[in-house]
Amino acid sequence: MLIKPKIRGFICTTAHPVGCEANVLEQIEYVKSRGTIPNAAKKVLIIGASTGYGLASRITAAFGNQATTVGVFFEKAPTENSTASAGWYNSVAFEKIAKAQGLYVKSINGDAFSDAIKAETIQILKEEVGPVDLVIYSLASPRRTHPKTGHIAKSVLKPIGKPYSGKTLDTDKAEVKNVTIEIATQDEINETVAVMGGEDWEMWIDALDRANLLAKGCQTVSYTYLGAKQTWPIYGQAAIGKAKEDLDRAAKALNQRLKALNGSAHVAVMKAIVTQASSAIPIMPLYISLLYKVMKEKGVHEGCIEQVYRLFSKNLYGNKLLLDDAGRFRLDDLELDAAVQSSVEALWEKVTTENLNNTTDFKGYQTDFLKLFGFGFPSVDYEADVDPVVGFEH
Repeated sequence: MLIKPKIRGFICTTAHPVGCEANVLEQIEYVKSRGTIPNAAKKVLIIGASTGYGLASRITAAFGNQATTVGVFFEKAPTENSTASAGWYNSVAFEKIAKAQGLYVKSINGDAFSDAIKAETIQILKEEVGPVDLVIYSLASPRRTHPKTGHIAKSVLKPIGKPYSGKTLDTDKAEVKNVTIEIATQDEINETVAVMGGEDWEMWIDALDRANLLAKGCQTVSYTYLGAKQTWPIYGQAAIGKAKEDLDRAAKALNQRLKALNGSAHVAVMKAIVTQASSAIPIMPLYISLLYKVMKEKGVHEGCIEQVYRLFSKNLYGNKLLLDDAGRFRLDDLELDAAVQSSVEALWEKVTTENLNNTTDFKGYQTDFLKLFGFGFPSVDYEADVDPVVGFEH
């Protein structure tokens, strides 16, 4: 079949298997070009391994130090008449390339919040891998079914205290307009914390610890984003902000727990990038488009793979220079540079629908969005007939 992008709002309902492989290969080549990361983990579990920072972590671990990787994700398989999700194709491509280079990989597709997937993962680790040196927690989901109560919690993107009114970008129409977002109720805040806070991260580490699957010196990292002035009403002063506070709480608790193994737990604060999650958040497409313009002009722009390689090489297995007072790794340091933020704020005041393409890097935003789904890679012939049914080798 001929596969073209079908975009509906902030979602692309199709994905291109050859394009997704090109995306994975591009990231692998970046890691290889930077060289081996000395003393990095050799056995790595990535929870949320199929897209974004989780995928970049798996690639960095595997091709930055020849690590064994076990990846957990929840992705849609293809049929003869419909494509798989991008994360499915990403993971198939990663496995194919990694296995061809003699690396051990194992992928588990299912709800990482569930006890069943935790148990399946633990069984595989016991039988085939052994204790892990690094656990990356990189889940991005709008909802979570609690494994003990069965309650389905749904997160919200709402401020706390007072409604938010300000600019946003309608990416379908390339239109800058105003948006008003009402405040979150306490129930909505609680639900958001249940989905995006630290409880499930703790459950994973607890299950691994009880199964004696955390190696001496094991580290664990959970990814987050904190934001700057323009995004603060949706992040810091918002329901998500409370979830991020809970993530910090969990990191401190896990850090204490892992001391017995001479290990550690940290939250890693990453910069704003185009992801399937960020594209759904009001304000973010406009902010990212402005940020990309400024950071590219200043020569300090980074994507997922660049940041994760820097996290591994400089922080996890380097000199740890980017720890803040709360014990978090700060990979958003270049984004939050005063000169960068000053330029973004000035452009934020000026941007309109009419000057969008001159004031922002909206074209760069659109390019990155399409690449998430395997579209826009020069090496791929998008007029060629493609079989959407691509599966994992066993």
